[in-house]
Amino acid sequence: MDKVPMTVHGAEMLREELEQLKTVERPKVVQDIAEAREHGDLKENSEYHAAREHQGLIEARIRDIEGKLSNAQVIDITKLKNEGKVVFGSTVTVYRPDEDKEIVYKIVGEDEADLTKNLISVYTPIAKGLIGKEIDDVVSIKVPAGVIKMEIVDVQYI
Repeated sequence: MDKVPMTVHGAEMLREELEQLKTVERPKVVQDIAEAREHGDLKENSEYHAAREHQGLIEARIRDIEGKLSNAQVIDITKLKNEGKVVFGSTVTVYRPDEDKEIVYKIVGEDEADLTKNLISVYTPIAKGLIGKEIDDVVSIKVPAGVIKMEIVDVQYI
């Protein structure tokens, strides 16, 4: 399987979630199942079925995270020399002439993306359009709403 890019912060967040699932959530659901079994007939025991379903979701998420971490290529952007080029993990300030405003994006892995915090996935049209470009470049990027123009104002490796 191909390696998937991930920032150091993104990998750490997944490791923390995995630890929480294995040490807190998994034992709790096992206890919930044991308690529900004590209530008798399992066929009509909604607490038991809900706990088993929750257990399945926890186990699926654990497998998902372990798979992502095993295929992750963790990139520490702070260790790279900043030459003004947009790369995975960089923080990019762009000027949008159509809106007459500057926007700051950080290009991150798919699991880290959060548009409310301007963390955009490396797989989005905007990130794809910015990667490889440099400060002062003007790019036209095709997005679902049409074509947008951006001028790269600053690139930081933080």
